[in-house]
Amino acid sequence: MKIVVVGPGAIGCLVAALLAKTKEEVWLLDKESERAKFLDQHGIKIEGLANFEVKIPTTSDPQKIKTADIVIICVKSYDTKKAILHAKALIGDKTIILTLQNGLGNIELINEVLDDERTIGAVTNMGATKLVEGHIRYAGKGETIIGSLDGSIGVSLRDIRELFIRAGIQTRISRDIKSALWSKLIINVGINPLTALTRLPNGKLLVFEGTRLLMSQAVTEAVKVCRRKKIKLLFEDPLSKVEAVCEATATNISSMLQDVLRKKRTEIDAINGVIVRLGQELNVPVPVNSMLVSLVKTLEESYSYTVAEVK
Repeated sequence: MKIVVVGPGAIGCLVAALLAKTKEEVWLLDKESERAKFLDQHGIKIEGLANFEVKIPTTSDPQKIKTADIVIICVKSYDTKKAILHAKALIGDKTIILTLQNGLGNIELINEVLDDERTIGAVTNMGATKLVEGHIRYAGKGETIIGSLDGSIGVSLRDIRELFIRAGIQTRISRDIKSALWSKLIINVGINPLTALTRLPNGKLLVFEGTRLLMSQAVTEAVKVCRRKKIKLLFEDPLSKVEAVCEATATNISSMLQDVLRKKRTEIDAINGVIVRLGQELNVPVPVNSMLVSLVKTLEESYSYTVAEVK
């Protein structure tokens, strides 16, 4: 079985490294040729809940890989279209495509680009932090949920589940992946922007009155949008769930904070930005989420400034 992970970020490298331990043929596809050469030469190092190193063939040229059996998309949500177009040479008639990304809309976008409905959605609660290129801290072993938008359970889903379980990734199939995606979105809405703005690890958000209040307000707004959309969440008390995730991942550096620390574009549009757009469409007030989006975007736009430069 030939498996290609597209995007060598924290989750992409972790998943590729774990899958490589199954002895299947695993590749990494990168958009950047120099980084691909570096990873191809030095391999992937995992530390934390597992400690090992593995060499994974890495390239920026999909033609070198040829047709894959499974393509796993692990890029930032804003790069989804570019990534699937780049990876198109890997995709044959029987190729399974799995999106393991933050936010909403990735499945639909991939299906639109490929003009079919084959994409499998996935939500993972695994925690991973990129320390340097190819060096990943495996911080959390949370469950991964997979499913198709139409709720069907076919051979493709069972193959993915079997593969992931062999790799040590706790995985289950859901007939309602939309609920799983929304449930993860609610958690990200409450955690990611606040960590990015305060530079606090997840657990510290519960220590301060201000971050607890903003978390509660952002989650409450998102849940109102969710209910207006008639989406059933996987948990009865959303705020308690978000707080529990903070506690369970207390030392974790969120993906959005990792982006900010590296002065990179964040996924705020695919997380809180989704709540803002849907709130406007559905006439649900979402002032706190709007504020968080504006603040994170301002942070991104001001990366190049220093205190001395501000007059």
